[in-house]
Amino acid sequence: MPAMRSIAFALILIATCSARADIKRHSAIPDAYLGTWTAADRACEDQAKAAVVLSAKGYVTSGANCTVDFVSETASPRGAVFSARLQCSDPAAKAKAKSIRNIIIRPDGADRISMGASFDGLASYQRCSPTGATLKQ
Repeated sequence: MPAMRSIAFALILIATCSARADIKRHSAIPDAYLGTWTAADRACEDQAKAAVVLSAKGYVTSGANCTVDFVSETASPRGAVFSARLQCSDPAAKAKAKSIRNIIIRPDGADRISMGASFDGLASYQRCSPTGATLKQ
C-alpha cells in the first residue's frame, strides 16, 4: 500500500510540475518587437492617428509616454507571449502623475502582432517601415 501512495504522489507531482508555466523576466522589450506599429486596419501613412512606438525601454502612443519596468516571457502554443509592466504619464496632462499599465504582446506572423491590456482586448497591429510605409505581407 505505501508503494502505491508513493507512485500516486509521484504522478501528481509530475502532472503539477509539467502544467506550471515557466516565466522568464527581461529588462526590456525584445528586439523583434521594436519599431513603429499601427492598427492592422490602418495604413502606416496614417500612423500619427494610431501608432505605437516600441523601444527597448519605452512604449509611446499619442496618449501615453511609458517606460518599461520589466517584461515577462511565457511560452504558449503560438510562440512566446510577452507582458510588459510600464510606468506611464499622459503627455497632455499638466500634472506629471505616473500610472502603472500592463500590455501583452503576442506574435501573429511576420511583421504582425496582437497587443493590448488583456487577452480579451488584444488588437492586431502591423509593423511600419522607417519611412512610414506599410510593409508588404
